[in-house]
Amino acid sequence: MPGRILVSLDIAEPEDAKGLLKSAEELAGLRKDELHVVTVVPTYSMPIVGSYFLPGEEGKVLDRARQALKNFLSEHAADPESVKGHIVHGTIYSEIMKAADNLNCDLIVLGAHRPELSDYLLGPNAARVVRHARQSVYVVRHQ
Repeated sequence: MPGRILVSLDIAEPEDAKGLLKSAEELAGLRKDELHVVTVVPTYSMPIVGSYFLPGEEGKVLDRARQALKNFLSEHAADPESVKGHIVHGTIYSEIMKAADNLNCDLIVLGAHRPELSDYLLGPNAARVVRHARQSVYVVRHQ
């Protein structure tokens, strides 16, 4: 039975995002799944960060992210019409898990760089999703 796959892309890292999208499309094709692509715009809620932006700037950032994701998918997705893009706003790992739950996905596809010492101490977003998501998680290593 076909399911739904959620792939989280950082479109600010286009080379990594292209490879990750390709991997997710291959998995979706093998499984005959619906593919959802999510990009997380981090929140400005911390006062130290938010104080650098004018009122209403977050909305503009979200609009630019929506357009950037749409452009990215139209250029790099094998079948752009079949891929559903989503922009979410907040804490990266939390928003990925919320999106997967809200979209009833059964698999999350994430990219991860080779771990560095700080990753072992702080726990990267991919590690948090792997530990806490209700769905299975497929991690694609970036070089």
